[in-house]
Amino acid sequence: MRPYNFSKYFFVAFLLLAGTKQAFAQAELMPYGNLNGIRIKGQLMPFGTRIAVVGPDWKKVSFTAKEKQKPKFERHSDEEIVNTDIDSLHFTETVKDIGRGSIRLTITVSSHQDTPLDGIYLAVGLPKLVFNNSKFSSDEGPEQVVTNLSLENEYRLKASLLSFIVPKQSFSIRSDSATEILFKPERENIRLYLPVHSGSVVNGQVYSRTFDISVNGEIDQTPAELKLDTSRSGNKFAGFGGNFRLQNPQADPEVIDYCLKNMRVAWGRVEMPWSAWQPDTTADPTVLDTAQLNPHVRNAMLMARRLADKNIPVILTAWFPPEWAVVGKLNFGPTAQGIWGNPLSRAALPRIYRSITDYILYLKSHYNVDVTYFSFNESDLGINIRQTGEEHDDLIKGLGAWFQLKGLKTKLLLGDNSDANTYAFIYPAMNDPQAKPYMGAVSFHSWRGWGTETLKKWADASKQTDLPLIVGEGSIDAAAWEYPAYFQEQSYALEEINLYTRLLAICQPLSILQWQLTADYSPLKGGGIFGDNGPLEPTQRFWNLKQLASTPKDLYAMPISNNCSDFSCAALGDNKLRQYAVHLVNNGPERLVQLTGIPESVKKLDVYITNYRSDMKHKTLVVKNGQCDFNADQRSFISLFSR
Repeated sequence: MRPYNFSKYFFVAFLLLAGTKQAFAQAELMPYGNLNGIRIKGQLMPFGTRIAVVGPDWKKVSFTAKEKQKPKFERHSDEEIVNTDIDSLHFTETVKDIGRGSIRLTITVSSHQDTPLDGIYLAVGLPKLVFNNSKFSSDEGPEQVVTNLSLENEYRLKASLLSFIVPKQSFSIRSDSATEILFKPERENIRLYLPVHSGSVVNGQVYSRTFDISVNGEIDQTPAELKLDTSRSGNKFAGFGGNFRLQNPQADPEVIDYCLKNMRVAWGRVEMPWSAWQPDTTADPTVLDTAQLNPHVRNAMLMARRLADKNIPVILTAWFPPEWAVVGKLNFGPTAQGIWGNPLSRAALPRIYRSITDYILYLKSHYNVDVTYFSFNESDLGINIRQTGEEHDDLIKGLGAWFQLKGLKTKLLLGDNSDANTYAFIYPAMNDPQAKPYMGAVSFHSWRGWGTETLKKWADASKQTDLPLIVGEGSIDAAAWEYPAYFQEQSYALEEINLYTRLLAICQPLSILQWQLTADYSPLKGGGIFGDNGPLEPTQRFWNLKQLASTPKDLYAMPISNNCSDFSCAALGDNKLRQYAVHLVNNGPERLVQLTGIPESVKKLDVYITNYRSDMKHKTLVVKNGQCDFNADQRSFISLFSR
């Protein structure tokens, strides 16, 4: 493919190319204010930005980052706005598309106290993998090659425009006035610090700066080749599932009704409101009629029965313990030292086992619900019960034996961890033969730890224990409830389903349980959710989830090879039933795809496509000689199901 012909003055040309809204670039802005790059025709032209608050002599540097501040995000047409705080500084960052490959980034800072600083900067990172040998120029100096800059040490120059050009990509940034720009050495990035304000800040003062950023580059639309291998099969995928922890009495019912009516839910997870079930050990809730139960408990039990009535297996999870069951005063948030939750009281363990078992028995006798698995939520972290790996092992053996004694078939989840990174938490129980009889499945939550090697740890744990793996909470940003407008962004929807596709391929889970299929983290909008009083309707996220949930039940993981770095792929099938499914996330531009290895018994494939324009758009493909060719739309979730 012929490369673009770049000019050192391409920035001006980009502005002249501004056309319709559809032709504009899409800035990939994170809700905390950092940019990942700009997309053209679906392809990411990568660079990174973050706001940096730098103390005197650079001894303290604070950056905008995920889960580091409490930002607010909103969108108005082609303009995105982030409001956030770092110490006593309030930031408003706006990002607006201004043309093909071009955005305008404005940072406004207001100070609420006098603070000594080196300055406030827009920190820009250009990946060395792309730009290390680029031609570099500024409006204040001659063109030179980046490798000739003294990037092993700090390098400064005064300029308003910087340009970096390599044969297949380019980047430029223009400030609204000439300033001293600092280059600082980094291992993986060419790092630039462009001042928003230099020096200390004064209480009540407002500082602002505007930067125009432009990119261009080749759009890689090389045809992709996928090859399905049906000769081998792995773990069973029962289907997509959901969490149903009730938190919003006004909005939850409509969302739950919609989700259960409009998608197949294979597994469900509900809350055990333990602190409301037995707040006092002198009380015996098992003697109460259902009408006498605490309303929170009754509604949680009714939710469990609703799932059971639909033959959906139920996982029961406790978040909040009663005070009698833990050490110390109940802690519902992090301490000043960053410690969450409370450990269980060892002296109270017999009463703890009895209380939990009584709840499960009550569910069975009064609501006809058999609980498949039980867990404490994220006890590796302490939300809200905190355990060590050894204590988790002891709980599995102690509570599991109590379940068995009382005739329950309920098993415990190994883990139910806060994210994939904390896998060492499960090792004591995983390696304890005495715990094995009481464990039913391995579980983790997908909020963090998406690297392939980390996810393989969980696949290995499932294999070693010979237990199914369940993603107990599925999604990508545990803080997103603080900026719910981001749920409707294309980038959130695609990254979420991209992770699920990778989980299917790497971890081979029995189910992925969405957090949540209620108004909390809702895949719907309107209906009063997050203050949106419009009509209740599905979002792109809902259609992604519905499409994944449409996978025929109880298929087995199968290998699929893929030569395209922009693709994430997973395959499932059952050779006896002659039934197959392929899920593909295209994270980049439109391209042709050739899928081979399809069994001879398959003559047609039903294809569903979800993106920001299409909601499970359907078409049929003809298979010839075990092969089919199709077009993968840019930035889309594509599923192919055999007939």
